[in-house]
Amino acid sequence: MPKIFITRRIPEAGIQKLQAKGYEVVISPEDRVLRKEEVLEALQGQNYDAVLCLLTDKIDGDILDAAGKQCKIFANLAVGFDNVDLKAAEERRIAITNTPGVLTNTVAEHTFALMLAIAHRVCEADRFTRGGHYEGWAPMLLLGNDLSGKTIGIVGLGRIGSRVAYHAVKGFDAKVIYYDVARNEEFEKEYGAIYKANVEDVLHEADFVSIHVPLLDSTRHLMNAERFRMMKPTAYLVNTSRGPIVDEAALVKALKSGVIRGAALDVFENEPALASGLVECENVILTPHIASATEETRSAMAELAADNIIAALEGQAPPNLVKKK
Repeated sequence: MPKIFITRRIPEAGIQKLQAKGYEVVISPEDRVLRKEEVLEALQGQNYDAVLCLLTDKIDGDILDAAGKQCKIFANLAVGFDNVDLKAAEERRIAITNTPGVLTNTVAEHTFALMLAIAHRVCEADRFTRGGHYEGWAPMLLLGNDLSGKTIGIVGLGRIGSRVAYHAVKGFDAKVIYYDVARNEEFEKEYGAIYKANVEDVLHEADFVSIHVPLLDSTRHLMNAERFRMMKPTAYLVNTSRGPIVDEAALVKALKSGVIRGAALDVFENEPALASGLVECENVILTPHIASATEETRSAMAELAADNIIAALEGQAPPNLVKKK
């Protein structure tokens, strides 16, 4: 009977799919991020055939070795896979998979929730009202900005970036400009989007800059002090991709000095820690990495991770195999 280890409690849909195949499923009793030594202890000598891991688990050569030679797959419950040493996995012939596609709509919705909330000062207004400061309607109270008709700059026109652009055009009559390593002329024709040859051109023109790129050496601190200065002083930054893409210390300075008007972040550079001064900024919204956190989507992610494991253990190619580039 194949034996599966899951590093943390996940939605039951994924667990049940594995159990329905007759697999023995062992779930970490600790519903928190495990330290490396705890993962090593959980894996060593247990002869697991597969491991279902999370983005918060750092999967390196030591962890892969601890799983043993019989282990065929580490299925990551996330779109991203920067937590996995792909070279080490390839050397050990262990498959690495992710869960793309099923969270596209949800993350795009959350991105727009953040855009609307920061532009309309929703969280700031909530704090104001709860704090007992509301004394009645006033014509200049907590003025925000419209999103309709504005220029939305998309950095990374993959699945999620494309969906954000779709909502911007279809729902808000916005103008979309974008940068991506690959131009999408078909998308441009359908949605009137305008391609920019570099990130800088997007930053110069956009009223809202939405980040949707993977974390690579080339994208780490993509948004830094120099690039914040390229943005309009009236512009907003939204990041629902990966935290280290934004230099948080530089962002704090940009927010406090008025270099940009505001920001909304769902991911952070050194999660769960936040850069010094970030929480004191009134013009930033912070959500705790929940862009894909709906019941429907997290269940679909768990099922997709299970599908990847089932395929690997049945000698088939997993549907979402990640390969080292």
